[in-house]
Amino acid sequence: MVSRCGVPDATPCPMRFFVSKRRVALSLGLLIAVPGLGACGPTGADDRPSSSDRPAVLRVPGQFKSIQKAVDSARSGDMVLVSPGVYRESVTIRSPRIVLRGTERSTVVVDGEFKRTNGITVTGAASVVENLTVRNNLANGLLFTGVTDETLQGAGAGGGMEYDPLDTAKFPALRGFRASYVTAYNNALYGIYAFDARDGVIEHSYGSGQSDSGIYVGQCKPCNTVVRNNLTEHNAVGIEVTNASEDLYFLGNTIRRNRVGMTVLSNNLEALGPQHDAVFAGNTISDNNDDRSPEQAEGGFGIGIGISGGTHNRFERNRLEGNRAGAFVLRDEQGYPVLGNRIEDNAVDEGQLGLAVLAARTGGNCYTDNGRAPTSPDPLPRALTSCSARDTALATPGSARPLDRIPPGTSFREVAPPPAQPGMRDAVHAPVRPALHLPGAVDPASYVLPKPRD
Repeated sequence: MVSRCGVPDATPCPMRFFVSKRRVALSLGLLIAVPGLGACGPTGADDRPSSSDRPAVLRVPGQFKSIQKAVDSARSGDMVLVSPGVYRESVTIRSPRIVLRGTERSTVVVDGEFKRTNGITVTGAASVVENLTVRNNLANGLLFTGVTDETLQGAGAGGGMEYDPLDTAKFPALRGFRASYVTAYNNALYGIYAFDARDGVIEHSYGSGQSDSGIYVGQCKPCNTVVRNNLTEHNAVGIEVTNASEDLYFLGNTIRRNRVGMTVLSNNLEALGPQHDAVFAGNTISDNNDDRSPEQAEGGFGIGIGISGGTHNRFERNRLEGNRAGAFVLRDEQGYPVLGNRIEDNAVDEGQLGLAVLAARTGGNCYTDNGRAPTSPDPLPRALTSCSARDTALATPGSARPLDRIPPGTSFREVAPPPAQPGMRDAVHAPVRPALHLPGAVDPASYVLPKPRD
């Protein structure tokens, strides 16, 4: 049975403003690689093409029956190059500096058939997944993580909802990862999921139909990660950030037609709280009131950016349009007050509630030069609009705009497949680039205010 949360055998879903409780035990526990079936199409020999020390190109299905067989044969620096086909398997990349690339983004498909857990799991440092599609998994589409312990994995596979925060000394973060031109859709939890991973890039990728979020970055400090030029739509949440802090940038993304656009969270279910010091610039967050998206177990509706216990973040030159409950919603979470966030020079259209402060104090947050959209409370305390960093009690906490109707979510299995997305140029011959020395120089100032939607 699939509930309206989109997750098999889930209990009914309470409705809240935005996601706060993570299913990390489940989502990480499903790291276990389920043996896959071979790809559709012709098959070839299972031998690595060369025993030399030079990096090799391992071709699927021309030389290997499955992606996993090629990955298992690959050595550091090799590329696994996958031709079009539907590959009914789960893939785990354990070796460092492996590049897994599809020749065509929309027609190289790793398919979980709604019976496998993760599509692609990467625990090998500096490895890359690019130019392919991953779909129909019972947990995550693409997962980058430093978690490799089988006991932890097994506990999560049992479906537990509670867990102890990860021991970050025992499980150090994965160092180096990149997802480029990846399409992830109709997965029960996350589309592209970076957890306990740092020094990475997620770019030019797409997520739709996830019961939790299209892209998720969690539990890293410092993250040293950039999420840029991606598109998320028709998810419970477009992009989610939990206990992820320092040298973390979300730049030039389009986050539209989800139930909630973006959440920035602190909680006690993951280590490294509170979340702090991320930069959000040049993003479009629009029309996040979608009734064709899954409803997560503690999901919300109609919010552009929900900051729930997030601290000391910068939001600048973002455009927020058509989010019915509110453009920015601030609240405390699990003992973490929402503190010191600077929301400045964004374009917030006047048809929305610009800011709702669901907290007892201003928390040194700043809201200025974001247009003339109404706020709650109205007027805002001077401590908020002057950006004085003063923490002032609110006479009356604000509230998000009430909605006449919050539509039920649909199953993640039933969200319509996306159209073909643009792929990387000349994928067959493009240079092999492991995820080394990432993310490189980052210039948030180069991401200007996006144009209004048509």
